[in-house]
Amino acid sequence: MRYSPEHKQETKSKIVAAAGRVFRKEGYGGGGIEALTKAAGVTNGAFYGHFKSKSEAFRTAVLSGLEELRQGIAALKGSEQTNWLTTFVGFYLGYKRTCDLGESCALPSLSTDVMRADDDTRAAYTAELKRLVEEVAAGLPENDAPSTSAGSRKDQAIVLLAMLSGGVTLARAVSDPELSNRIAHLVGQAALRLAGPKALDSAHSGSADH
Repeated sequence: MRYSPEHKQETKSKIVAAAGRVFRKEGYGGGGIEALTKAAGVTNGAFYGHFKSKSEAFRTAVLSGLEELRQGIAALKGSEQTNWLTTFVGFYLGYKRTCDLGESCALPSLSTDVMRADDDTRAAYTAELKRLVEEVAAGLPENDAPSTSAGSRKDQAIVLLAMLSGGVTLARAVSDPELSNRIAHLVGQAALRLAGPKALDSAHSGSADH
């Protein structure tokens, strides 16, 4: 029986989405082929029809997760041109910190496994991370200081993503909800300070509106 290209793509998308959830929750070492196919609701044959190995599925899931983050930021920038960063920081340190681990952001959840991955996966991750940095940098507010050149904004974007990702990692790891909230609050404030006075002003005005 021959399947249509649409059906094949749908099956691949199901596998990638399921792999992303499994690897986020179980880590690369904890999620085998059986776990991936069960989560996706497909057979082993269907899996190997799209991926040669578990490592290839992991690479695709990582890139899909980073692309999802990049597209989400791009969409937010389009809908909230002035306050997008405040909204993003709040969402990232709020919902994305407390949601089920399987639905968490790929950046904090999968990066540690990428460190141990093959060269192809690390190279692909690097290229996608650069695209993510550029997306964030292009939306950072322009201040009057000379440090807000295009290159500097890329540096700010790198620090911002590292702060948010690291903050979520620490906040998820602790068992004390109060400490988790404190970590999120402090990281959020530091992230907005990094982005400049305009970002902080937007955050304060947003708080006053509520």
